[in-house]
Amino acid sequence: MKAMIFAAGLGTRLRPLTDTMPKALVPVGGVPMLERVLCKLRDAGIGEFVVNVHHFADQIEHFLAEHDFGVQVHISREAGEPLETGGGIRHAAPLLAGDRFLVHNVDILSDLDVNWFLAQDDPSALATLLLIDAPADRYLLFDEDMRLVGWTNVRTGEVKSPFLPDFDPARCRRYSFCGIHILSGEVLARMDGWPEKFSIIDFYLQQAVHSKIRGVVAPDLHLIDIGSPAKLEEANERWK
Repeated sequence: MKAMIFAAGLGTRLRPLTDTMPKALVPVGGVPMLERVLCKLRDAGIGEFVVNVHHFADQIEHFLAEHDFGVQVHISREAGEPLETGGGIRHAAPLLAGDRFLVHNVDILSDLDVNWFLAQDDPSALATLLLIDAPADRYLLFDEDMRLVGWTNVRTGEVKSPFLPDFDPARCRRYSFCGIHILSGEVLARMDGWPEKFSIIDFYLQQAVHSKIRGVVAPDLHLIDIGSPAKLEEANERWK
C-alpha cells in the first residue's frame, strides 16, 4: 500500500515558526513532524510515499533528499496555492494510481496502531475514515451501520448532507475525523470534473449517495492536532 502525507499547508497558526519553515518540518521533541509521521507509517510496512508540498517546498524536498528513510518518496508540488485535501489528492493522482492508499495529515501525531487501522479497512468501501469520539465544533455524521451520511457544525448549526431535506442529524452518530483515511484508487477517476481546489469531505458527502464511506472509531486513541502554539507545546511535552 502507498501512503500520501499532506505537507503543503501554510501553517499560519504556528507563526512565527512557519514564517521561515514549512509546518511539516517544525520539530516535535526534536524530530520534524514529517519524519515522525513517515517513520510511523514505514514501520507499519508501508514502503512508498507521496508527499505534497507548497509552503517552503524546497526545504521539504531538500530534507527528504538528505535523509534515507529506506522507502520510496515522491513529491507532488502544488505550485500556485495549496489545493486543499481533495484537490491535493487529485493533483497527485499519477503518483497514487493503483489499488488502495492511506492518507495522513502531517500535523496529526498519535499513538495509533497503524496495522490495527489497516486491518479495519473495508475493501468494498470507497474510503475508510479513522474517527474519535471527542468534543468538537464540527462532526461527521454516520448511520447505524457507520456509513457517512452528513456533516455538521454544532456551533453554527450548519448541516451538510446529500440526503437533505429529509435528513435529521439528531438521529445520527457523530464523530470527529482524525485526518487519517484509506481510499480506494477508484476515487481518482471520480474526481474528474471537480474544481482544482476542493475539500475531500465535500467529495465524500457527494459520493456517499451511491458508495459506502465507512467510519471506524479508534478506542482510547491519544491524538494531537498540532494547529496552534499551545498544541505544539503539548506535543513537545508528550514526545520529548
